[in-house]
Amino acid sequence: MLSPKQTLDTYFLEARRDLLEVAALLDRYDESVSREGHNAKDESKLESLREAMQLLANPDHTKSNRAEQLLTHFAKIN
Repeated sequence: MLSPKQTLDTYFLEARRDLLEVAALLDRYDESVSREGHNAKDESKLESLREAMQLLANPDHTKSNRAEQLLTHFAKIN
């Protein structure tokens, strides 16, 4: 089992990369909306990502299984 510091040291760069990927997706979407002049007809996937980020950002989930919560959340999306 890793210590808290070892856990952060081991997985931080990977997590940062994944968050940058999400940020890039959101930037690409915003740019396409700006270029096209309208949003997608169905933004449920975008809203799902925003809801997932809120779930992850909630500091009250220190004892919960965030990965399981995200899997459950994304299972609702087609």
